[in-house]
Amino acid sequence: MELIRKYFPELSADQISKFEKLEELYKDWNLKINVVSRKDIDEIYLRHVLHSLGIAKVQQFKPGSKILDVGTGGGFPGIPLAILFPESTFHLVDSIGKKIKVVEEVSEGLGLENVTTFNQRVEELSGNYDFIVSRAVAVMPTFVRWVKGKIAKDNQHDRKNGILYLKGGDLSEELKDYRTAEIFELSNFYEEDFFDTKKVVYLPMKYRG
Repeated sequence: MELIRKYFPELSADQISKFEKLEELYKDWNLKINVVSRKDIDEIYLRHVLHSLGIAKVQQFKPGSKILDVGTGGGFPGIPLAILFPESTFHLVDSIGKKIKVVEEVSEGLGLENVTTFNQRVEELSGNYDFIVSRAVAVMPTFVRWVKGKIAKDNQHDRKNGILYLKGGDLSEELKDYRTAEIFELSNFYEEDFFDTKKVVYLPMKYRG
């Protein structure tokens, strides 16, 4: 938890309380339904929470904005971002029911009123969003295909609506066809070794009516 306060010193008392409670909830639910590896659950703040919040180092979400988290798994990056941006709404989607069950229970345990969950494939989801976030669920061309038609028409932020994707390693081949993509090294924001190869990829996307 000290890690979160180190990099996000302006958290409210309510946000701090929620982040503190998060570890206990995940450890409890992970015993029943395994969504986080044993190694990772012991370092949940570093490997999951702080990693998820790397998106916030690149993009702040304005009140009223709508964010879609695709392939959320156990609720990352959606749940940490929902704590950080309580006035934005987050839709967390995953095709695996037991994972969404954990997300629902953790979200309820934290009292997050800005989180909605969907147990379905993203292609079946209707609605438009300011930003689509995710954590390495597929290579970029596949991901772009999945979320086609899900971007809102009007931009609320200085940065155009699009994808904010947590990825690692060498992305040159994967992104070679996306000339508008921007890569942000998380090692520029965090000093822990875990983030040495971790990145946020931003890809602006056009509205398709």
